[in-house]
Amino acid sequence: MDREIAGLARRQHGVVSARQLAALGLPQQAVAHRAAAGRLHRVHHGVYAVGHPVLGIRGHWMAAVLACGPGAALSHASAAALWDLRRSAAGIVDVTARRTGRKRPGLRIHRPRTLPPDETTTHEGIPTTTPARTILDLAGALSPTRLNRLLDQAEILELTDYPALAAIARAHPGHHGATKLERALHTHYAGATLTNSDLEVRFLELCRSRGLPMPLVNADLAGKQIDFLFADARLVVEVDSWRYHKTRHAFENDRARDVLTLRAGYRTLRFTDRRLEREPHGVAEAIAAVLADRRAA
Repeated sequence: MDREIAGLARRQHGVVSARQLAALGLPQQAVAHRAAAGRLHRVHHGVYAVGHPVLGIRGHWMAAVLACGPGAALSHASAAALWDLRRSAAGIVDVTARRTGRKRPGLRIHRPRTLPPDETTTHEGIPTTTPARTILDLAGALSPTRLNRLLDQAEILELTDYPALAAIARAHPGHHGATKLERALHTHYAGATLTNSDLEVRFLELCRSRGLPMPLVNADLAGKQIDFLFADARLVVEVDSWRYHKTRHAFENDRARDVLTLRAGYRTLRFTDRRLEREPHGVAEAIAAVLADRRAA
């Protein structure tokens, strides 16, 4: 029995619940005996640390979820810390639970109107809200700047994507974070709906309207396909959409391509789709300056 308890605790960051002990066949009297002997240490009502009372942060998170019963999940700031979305030094653990029955010291218990099963998961052995639901829950309490940083971190870790975040915001119109999240997505992801074809048209229109020479489109150079080539000036222009260039593979590939074109004697200018959309004059001026330098040379 002790080996089974130890194995269960090992899978749960050092903690077990009274309900789980009963399922293993351990009567309440035996639980009390082990607690009196120092083999179980009470963390919350009905939740024990096994062997010693010292728990890491994940042990405290797991204990909090177990204390709130079946269906409970780590959430809000605590879930964000578990997913490495945002650090939390709070001594209070956030848990979302449908039914708790009593107040729990050290826990902040959230009782949402709805929490569909597909908005919870298990991460590092701890039941928790998904990254998308975690961001939705935090959106209502964060400033726009902090929410944008949260979205950046989610992108860096590739935990979710903008369509999923937009969908979860639409699915919970009464949620206090839904409106703020939709607003943040609209500004944070501006311009990203442009396809590659849209970018080509936008850039060529810019060249015509600003009196720039017309480049070759999707030309082959040094064994790579490039966006725009001003052949006479030996200038390459790449317009990068965040949607298609946000992965590690794309990041590495873009820089390897720049090295190849540089070795072939071509200079590369890179512009974002957002800058092309919002600052076309600045883009045109930068290209015109480089073209003038190349002609002079």
